[in-house]
Amino acid sequence: MASITILEEDAIRRSLVRITHEILEKHKGTENLVLIGIKTRGIYLAERIAEKIKQFEQVDVPVGVLDITLYRDDRHDSQLNQDPVLNGTNIPVDISDKHVVLVDDVLFTARTIRSAMDAIMDRGRAKKITVAVLVDRGHRELPIRADYIGKNIPTAIDEQILVRLEEIDGKDEVVLKKREHHG
Repeated sequence: MASITILEEDAIRRSLVRITHEILEKHKGTENLVLIGIKTRGIYLAERIAEKIKQFEQVDVPVGVLDITLYRDDRHDSQLNQDPVLNGTNIPVDISDKHVVLVDDVLFTARTIRSAMDAIMDRGRAKKITVAVLVDRGHRELPIRADYIGKNIPTAIDEQILVRLEEIDGKDEVVLKKREHHG
């Protein structure tokens, strides 16, 4: 597969600054705002957005971690008999009547976001749930959209988007992997 770098470190930083401003503008500040990062890379993006909010507003916004593994509808049959267990989930505040922003790296089929919404609704009745993603690549299977998007990157169904973040991968970049066609 051939790889093309779509976003580098500065572009990712600018995208997160813009997303942060959009969240603050649409929400009209930070009151009752909770950021929840979807495991794994969504966590680091949520933490970065929270840091930007602190820089801009001098307010610490709660950041939670959500593991939606057992909420997914594409699990193997051996997992279906288990009750959903939120391994690694840590939401430090009651989300009732809060504006929850789900943060993830890539929006593709929307199944991850749907699973995350199910997990959130099992924990309380949020006043509002919105979605922030670094990359929206299209190809929805469910009628879910992101409210805050770093970059729209239309892809072919057989292409991959890889988000690499400093905290876990040692560098910030978004890479498009294209399948090489041999004729």
